[in-house]
Amino acid sequence: MSLSTDHTRAELDGAHSHGAVIPQTDRAERTTSFDVADFPVPHGREEEWRFTPIKKLAKIFAAEPSSAHMSWQTSLPQDVSISEISDEEARAKLALTPGDRPAAGATSLSEGAILVSVPAEFASEEPVIIDLNGTGDDQVVWGQILVEVGANAQASIVLTHSGQAQYSAYVAVDVAEGANVTFVSVQDWDDKAIHLAENNLRVAKDASLKHVVMTFGGELVRIGVNGQLVGEGANLELIGAYFTDAGQHQEHRLFVDHAVPRARSRATYKGALQGDGAHSVWIGDVLIRAIAEGTDTYELNRNLLLTEGTRADSVPNLEIETGEIEGAGHASATGRFDDEQLFYLQARGIPEAEARRLVVHGFFAELVREIGIPAIEARLLESIEKELAVAVGTPTDLVESVSA
Repeated sequence: MSLSTDHTRAELDGAHSHGAVIPQTDRAERTTSFDVADFPVPHGREEEWRFTPIKKLAKIFAAEPSSAHMSWQTSLPQDVSISEISDEEARAKLALTPGDRPAAGATSLSEGAILVSVPAEFASEEPVIIDLNGTGDDQVVWGQILVEVGANAQASIVLTHSGQAQYSAYVAVDVAEGANVTFVSVQDWDDKAIHLAENNLRVAKDASLKHVVMTFGGELVRIGVNGQLVGEGANLELIGAYFTDAGQHQEHRLFVDHAVPRARSRATYKGALQGDGAHSVWIGDVLIRAIAEGTDTYELNRNLLLTEGTRADSVPNLEIETGEIEGAGHASATGRFDDEQLFYLQARGIPEAEARRLVVHGFFAELVREIGIPAIEARLLESIEKELAVAVGTPTDLVESVSA
């Protein structure tokens, strides 16, 4: 049997709305290919593109070769290696095939890939850091990054993006049996940057992957995360935070495929929006296949609307093909400031503006501290403070919140 369920709870005080779940029964069977020609240029009416301002993506959709590149720097613990491999070598290593036109372009037009290799039994508290910086070139930058983590390894990998670029990337993280990995992707772009990325994750038996997405900059950022649990005891945790300012579009799309029995997944994404035209999109799809008995999954999206003129789209989807599961559910909530929290702080002599800043800081801080990499946590909290330096507006019941 196949069914879709909608379990929604309001977790923020204030205006919020939600709609019916849109069944995604063909989500796992969508087209995947390395060939750009297998994906027609989107027109905006497709389910997977209906929220995205596609007129801004004409250059990426054109999928033409480009000589533009990102500049990059790395910091590597001992025994971890980074190498450049050909497109052909990359394809031989990829467990998951690209699922849309930009991702196919990244795998076929990038003229090679960066391969990060973490050996089996590796253990270090020092993270692997890859800093990518856009140089402002008008051409599209195509990128491909592969991460391979050996059996029983313990590793943290941090991928950061900054500067100015039109960047389309394919990122693959393959976690072998018994490994424990944290992977962090930070989008801290300049205001006019455009960034599309498909992150494909594969988690083997008794392995754990904590995948973290933090988005603070860019005119248009769209990050897709596809997670496949392929071994019993696999554990996938998806964490995300985004701060969407005036005129920015930030979109995060998740798909978790429970393809084996007795695996676990959790997804927690939080966003704050401020300024006219700020638009966030969160799509959470979970598929529990008929074979995946004993599955335990839950996904949560929360949005905090700070000013008028903002819009948050939040669409959780859950498809279950077996009744023999430990648990499955999701929640989506969108609202304004918690008046009780503000009153509590102001009653103790804290000025209103500072009280608002503290509420938003606390909204994100709990999530950021789950990353477990102190230096990166400090960097992300600093980015949040920069966002909060923009005046936080007066709460209103007229903010627009949408869940389709």
